[in-house]
Amino acid sequence: MHPTFSIQLFKASIRLVLLLSLLASFLVWNPAWAGDPPKKGNQPEPHLANIRQLTFSGKNAEAYFSPDGYKLVYQSTLEPDGKTLRSCYQIYTMNLDGSSVRRVSTGLGGTTCGYFFPGNRRILYSSTHLTNSYCPPQLPRTEHYRWALDNYDIFSANVAGTDLQRLTSAPGYDAEATISPNGRTIVFTSTRDGDLDLYSMDIDGTDIRRLTEEVGYDGGAFFSPDNKRIVYRAHHPKAEAEVKAYRELLAQNQVEPSNLEIFIMNADGSNKTQVTHNGRSNFAPFFLPDGKRIIYSSNVSTPPDHQGRPSFHLHVINEDGTHPEQITFNGHFNSFPMFSPDGKQVVWSSDRNAVNPKEFNIFLADWVP
Repeated sequence: MHPTFSIQLFKASIRLVLLLSLLASFLVWNPAWAGDPPKKGNQPEPHLANIRQLTFSGKNAEAYFSPDGYKLVYQSTLEPDGKTLRSCYQIYTMNLDGSSVRRVSTGLGGTTCGYFFPGNRRILYSSTHLTNSYCPPQLPRTEHYRWALDNYDIFSANVAGTDLQRLTSAPGYDAEATISPNGRTIVFTSTRDGDLDLYSMDIDGTDIRRLTEEVGYDGGAFFSPDNKRIVYRAHHPKAEAEVKAYRELLAQNQVEPSNLEIFIMNADGSNKTQVTHNGRSNFAPFFLPDGKRIIYSSNVSTPPDHQGRPSFHLHVINEDGTHPEQITFNGHFNSFPMFSPDGKQVVWSSDRNAVNPKEFNIFLADWVP
């Protein structure tokens, strides 16, 4: 080989290496050119220890402890055989290690919001099965996320799924029901008076009392540990155009929960106080065992991902709205938290470790104060 040609080849090789190096550096600096950014590793979550995943497929949400702290009731699209996937939720129970899964709802219609009665022998949930034995139709996708206000009624059944008793019979939406720790009162959301308001009733469905009057959505309520207060999520449109848009959607049995704030009130509906003021979507609130702080899900602290989707994480805040603190940092969606009766564990729903799109599972962790 001619010496001059060898020198030229060597220089060309150097230029090629430099060019490739420069291109690689540019792709790292500008990930949009390199495709999707790499997934983040597990970030520290100091308040959560010994995290255990209890479900592994389908959509699993709203897992709540039994009063004795030994079982969970939850809604899922996955049947106990671990193979059959439904197109809408049914209500199930399981042990804290994910074993002994049992369906307690009828298997007909759509269901939501399971909850244990005190004594661990009966389950509360809402279902559409009296209206239609098939799953409610899904709403078409729109620019903003919407909930369908299907024709739910509230029922109770024993933990075997038998002895079904109907507790509400008003036309429209009766759902999002939970029970006070002393077992005397149910709080729920209803459209029975033409708006989405909170109501309370005795555990046999009698003595129904309206708790909220403001125009807008009030829902997702839970009692404080001492039974004296209720924490809930709400959206109260103020501007005339916003009120009109809300009412138009409500007339179609829909609601758009893109802007929700956390509120507290007394169990009789008095002394309503707004806790969050961030203008984002804050929901699924639950009192901490001390009764002075609230854990909830929000998209307030995390920007949208590379596809424009907001990320939801668990946060804790004082009842007066001070000292907000982010609790979860992993996954794209973390919500529906509840503390165990002894306050030592927390359960929630998350898409962390998800294998399939739109999959989210139940997680249990020890709470580190």
